[in-house]
Amino acid sequence: MAAAVSLVQRGHQVSLWETARHWGGRARALVVQDLQGQPLTVDNGQHILIGAYTDSLALMRTVGVDVEQSLLRLPLDLRDAHGHGLQLPDLPPPWDTALGIARARGWSWRDKYALLARAAHWKRSHFRCNAHATVADLCQGLPQRLLQDFIDPLCISALNLPAAQASGVVFLRVLHDSLFAGRGGSNLLLARTDLGTLFPTTAARWLIAQGATLHLGQRVHSLQPRGRDAQSGWQVDGEAFDGVLLATTSAEAARLALTAASALHDTRSVCEHWAGLADALPHTAIATVYAQCPAGSGLPAPMVALRSGPGAPAQFAFDRGQLGGPAGLMALVISASDALPVDRVTLQAQTLAQARQQLGLPGLEALRTVVEKRATFACTPDVQRPAAHVAPLLWACGDYVEGPYPATLEGAVRSGLEVAQAF
Repeated sequence: MAAAVSLVQRGHQVSLWETARHWGGRARALVVQDLQGQPLTVDNGQHILIGAYTDSLALMRTVGVDVEQSLLRLPLDLRDAHGHGLQLPDLPPPWDTALGIARARGWSWRDKYALLARAAHWKRSHFRCNAHATVADLCQGLPQRLLQDFIDPLCISALNLPAAQASGVVFLRVLHDSLFAGRGGSNLLLARTDLGTLFPTTAARWLIAQGATLHLGQRVHSLQPRGRDAQSGWQVDGEAFDGVLLATTSAEAARLALTAASALHDTRSVCEHWAGLADALPHTAIATVYAQCPAGSGLPAPMVALRSGPGAPAQFAFDRGQLGGPAGLMALVISASDALPVDRVTLQAQTLAQARQQLGLPGLEALRTVVEKRATFACTPDVQRPAAHVAPLLWACGDYVEGPYPATLEGAVRSGLEVAQAF
């Protein structure tokens, strides 16, 4: 959608295909039944944005989304239900981080000094590190309390991997752009509406109004070059176009790239190599358990951290009742595939037990559990991400394409915008 909107703004005629019967991919709305059997609109997994997502926010405004009304903006808050952990005040950096660390409940002065000293070291090194370093390498020697209350939740929420596996280079880039790049960059932006309305379905209406051609629920089967090496463009299911952008999952992009490579000559090996990289990307899972309290109980904040561990897989709880949903509706999020039990029933039972105990919600009952087994690529230090350019006049964009960010909404949007500009 980001690429399509940008191309239309540049004067191109755009056609867009979507295999599914809904817009948004993993960031879409779905309907569940509440405890009374009434339909309830939630999301295909709980997502968050942050203030540093400048391109995402600008794009929402372009297609007519009222960002201030649609998103609840809060200072970064990684506290648990008892108020322990880090909350940043609304101040410009680095004062917000320094004061937030100084005020953190449950941390000793030794803990606080250690984190401030390590943050100062990262800043002096311009947020750079060895390409092979993990987040755990960056944080070696920090007290266990800091790893548990700050590093682990931040790492899992940003990179969807535990610190021992996640890329230190990407983690430092996220820290720089969110905590140190400008005021409000670390703010949490929580959607008050479903994700489809927040951007993709609204963007689809905007594109149609601008004259774009949209094909919903229609899969592309054939991608063939016009001419020996696509110097004259491509044919998509027999229809001629000047160029093509593969704005799909990495697996689907690899399939289409291989389809294209079969008819290429001089650039066939390049296209096949690209497809091999895209298809070989490792992935991690994210699960969301939607649950509801019969009495309409709530949390002390719209988002609270949970202590995860063996038999307690969730890292965050969201009170959807404070975000425009019915009272007592909770979204319990389990990131990092290593924490996921082997089956959905066990996952749901463990998460409910964890939430009832840690959040003090004994009456919490599950509505639905959503598991995305290939939610994000695994952002490890040595992962090889494919470049945006696939072949002549053939490009790919998505959160998995080579870039500075992990698999986030902002990463996907920036990839689409950059490819549109390059095209």
